[in-house]
Amino acid sequence: MKNLPQLLSIFLLVFCNTYSQQEKGIIGTNNWLNSWTEFNSNQIEYGEATEILTGNITSDTRLLKKNTYMLLGDVFVTNNATLTIEPGTIIIGDFKTKGSLIITKGATIIADGLVTDPIVFTSNRSVKKAGDWGGIIVLGDAPINKFGNESSVNHNFRAATYENISYGGENIESNSGILRYVRIEYAGKKLKSGENFNALLLAGVGSQTILEKIMVSNSAGNSFDIYGGQVNLSKMVSYKSNKIDYNFNFGTQCNIYNSLAIRSSYVSSPDGSRCINIASYGEDKEEVDFSVKETFVTATNLTLINVSDNLQTEIKLGLVKEAIYVAEYASLDMSKSVISGFNPAVLFENKIKINNENLDKIRFTEMYFNNCRGNIFTEYNDNNEDLENWYGNSSFFNVYSKGLDSETFIDLKDSKRPDFRLRINKIIASNLD
Repeated sequence: MKNLPQLLSIFLLVFCNTYSQQEKGIIGTNNWLNSWTEFNSNQIEYGEATEILTGNITSDTRLLKKNTYMLLGDVFVTNNATLTIEPGTIIIGDFKTKGSLIITKGATIIADGLVTDPIVFTSNRSVKKAGDWGGIIVLGDAPINKFGNESSVNHNFRAATYENISYGGENIESNSGILRYVRIEYAGKKLKSGENFNALLLAGVGSQTILEKIMVSNSAGNSFDIYGGQVNLSKMVSYKSNKIDYNFNFGTQCNIYNSLAIRSSYVSSPDGSRCINIASYGEDKEEVDFSVKETFVTATNLTLINVSDNLQTEIKLGLVKEAIYVAEYASLDMSKSVISGFNPAVLFENKIKINNENLDKIRFTEMYFNNCRGNIFTEYNDNNEDLENWYGNSSFFNVYSKGLDSETFIDLKDSKRPDFRLRINKIIASNLD
């Protein structure tokens, strides 16, 4: 018994060291993608619609699992109504009318699925393709950084009043409802302007809104668009997006945790496709009030991966771009995350001056950069020595590797239930809960 304290010390040292190697990228004692996600959605037949949703929903409404619903044109939930969707319900977006669902400011959506019974929004075409229908828009009254603290979604909606397309306000803790165990497939219909719907747009959404375990797959627009607001995202999945997986803009204050982006070189648009885009304004800088909070994203335990069997060839063909793009007047604090297979891993807008003040606003700590053609660069500048020296400092605990996908991740070849958790020394990336 005299050696018990010594044995306990050795055990704790080994235990802690083991788990210290398992903290990067998406984490979980089990593969949390199991059961509710779908990576072969085009092989599933959801059947014909039995009920039609169209126009305005002005009173509390419940969608039942026993029915299959079609979004015909732009469907607005208005008048502070609550739309409740039962677990396992299928909602299909109409191709001809680019069906979409808009939760207006003051209204609420309760789409609370189950791990064994997710709620699915998908296409009504027999052969589904990216951009078959519109998408889901949630509008709240949390702050944005535009003058007047208000803006609107300009998608040329027919007969839509301004109050039904506006967002922004003063309520940081605004509650727009629940999206949990939800899949959104083949959204992103092209608009007359040439732009696309985005699969899920969260505009002015507040911190009391629950956003967990949402999978967006095969979107022709951005998968997740977040404009302003105070948003917490957990266990998000973006799969084979044509454009941006996670787009943050207009003063968003966001915490995103334990989430995943899987890109494919051959389905990316040549115009600004990347895993994460962080900015504080769009094309018109004059509409932004720089005296209020700029966009600030805290990202922990993310895995951003470009899945490829021939990465170097795809890079030479110009099919692979950066994973993360950070624009001026925006901040990112990213830690314990994996970026694998990009060209380069991170790109700063050329307007960002490389000095201590700006580098303190864009932090990368305890990262795992794998198989990237360059790590952190400034746009239009091939010399990244200053950035490499800064982020390569041992105090940031960043790791650089050139491992194959098969050696880096647990199992990417399982087409039905892939496992994107990190494998280090054949130890599954995990945490204690």
